[in-house]
Amino acid sequence: MKITDLKTLVVGNPWKNWIYVKLETDDGLIGWGESTGGLTAAPEKGLLEELRSRVIGLDPTNVTGVLDFLRKTLFLTSGGSAVSGIEMACWDIIAKKANMPLWQLLGGKVRPHIRCYANGWYQGPREPERFAERAQEIVAMGYTALKFDPFGKAYKFMSRDEELYAMKIVRAVRGAVGDEVDLLIEAHDRFNQTEAIRIGQMLEEFRPFWYETPVISDNFDRLNEVARRVHVPVIAGERTSNPRSLVKLLAGGAIDIVNPEILGCGGIIGLLDCFAIARSFDAYVAPHNAQSPFCTAVNVHVDITQPNLLIQECFDDSSVGWTDDVLSGYPKVVNGFIEPSDAPGIGVTINEKEAAKHPYGDKNFLWMFEDGWEKREGNK
Repeated sequence: MKITDLKTLVVGNPWKNWIYVKLETDDGLIGWGESTGGLTAAPEKGLLEELRSRVIGLDPTNVTGVLDFLRKTLFLTSGGSAVSGIEMACWDIIAKKANMPLWQLLGGKVRPHIRCYANGWYQGPREPERFAERAQEIVAMGYTALKFDPFGKAYKFMSRDEELYAMKIVRAVRGAVGDEVDLLIEAHDRFNQTEAIRIGQMLEEFRPFWYETPVISDNFDRLNEVARRVHVPVIAGERTSNPRSLVKLLAGGAIDIVNPEILGCGGIIGLLDCFAIARSFDAYVAPHNAQSPFCTAVNVHVDITQPNLLIQECFDDSSVGWTDDVLSGYPKVVNGFIEPSDAPGIGVTINEKEAAKHPYGDKNFLWMFEDGWEKREGNK
């Protein structure tokens, strides 16, 4: 089998431009992958288009060979989400050719379903009452875990009043959902070590499930020091561009939950490597996932096969209303849990005609150090 074409598709979700890669083959099989960036879209799309001539003629069923070839093409760099999307599309083709769901090719299930936590649900004014109201709505949908960032546009320091206001938001959510629902506090790399420790100690009374990336993600020493100084589990790892960097993070000895991003760590194979590295430290993995439901589907195929999965992030129930017009076949969260599709491949189909109705927008991003980012309004 040979790849005959690589096409890209950008779908303008108002707060993140979704990017998809489509591989066509000489025997008619089509593979889809996702290459969505964080706060950029043009670089990912451009790299995919530049790599088009390199992948045409390759055998997509030789996925490790394709990855090695692309890594060498890019002079030993990972290629980020662009290469991860190509890798996903290769796996989609492999599983379709085998007429099996991807999870089966990856080793089969170690659990019947996967617990999810909701993110993206706190759209609207940054007011404690609004956070509490939305939290109750999400819990009513069956979720038992909610993640949110109560810190507004904070960067490095917060004033005493700002700290207390952030705690007021957390207190309102805890009061609204009760003690049975887990709260996951996102800090988005905001603080220096001193502020991160002070905030973490203030959070202790609310018994959060975790405290996420309180300092810049690549400062593993500082992350571990914060984890040693607060009685709340600290999680990090979403900026991992090579799975081996998790070794240094976990070797610090104070962190035992990591959240690699499948599009950043090397795609499906990279995420499997992250699970393996975490297991060697008796650590758990809670994959980061802030893209479209396509990426949720891929994560779930991997998650279901891994014994040290903790929980899966999911934005899908807070996505735009037209999502199901563009994407079909992706798994849905039911009572806080999700299962992968049994359809051959990844199981997700993209309607290109509907996708074209939602073009790229240069304001379709969340700039998280500016007022109002949490409203997720983008170009709406």
